[in-house]
This record gives sequence, structure tokens and C-alpha cells, in this order.
Amino acid sequence: MNEIKLGKYKHYKGQFYVVMSIARDSGTLKELVVYKGLYDSDKFGKNPVWVRPKKEFLENVNLNEDVIPRFVFVGEE
Repeated sequence: MNEIKLGKYKHYKGQFYVVMSIARDSGTLKELVVYKGLYDSDKFGKNPVWVRPKKEFLENVNLNEDVIPRFVFVGEE
């Protein structure tokens, strides 16, 4: 999967997020994913907004002895 759909995703740690947009870094032109947490955080507030490089958003992570996607698309918002 090289393209990112707008909509709801589940992070491998269990939280849910909504991908709102794809942006570009003005200096490097690298693609960034703009996404919003669907949770409240004492540290970051309600529905915090994040950006992450597209490449990192799409990569797999090691969890115990499994290799799994960092984010999994779960549906349209």
C-alpha cells in the first residue's frame, strides 16, 4: 500500500486516528500524513493533531516476534 486513504485507522498500540490530509514539508517536499487522535490525553488535550512522514506511517513495526503495520485502515470516517 503506497497510497493513504482518508479515514479511520487503528495504531498498533490500540488507539484510533483519522487521517485528515496529506501535506508536504516546505523545505524537503517530503509527504507528511496529517492525522487526529480519537481520544483525550492529559498531556496533549482532546483529539490531538499529529503529522508523521508518509514513509513512516506506512511502515511495519516489530511487536514481540511479529511484524505488523504501524497503522491499519479500518474505514471511511
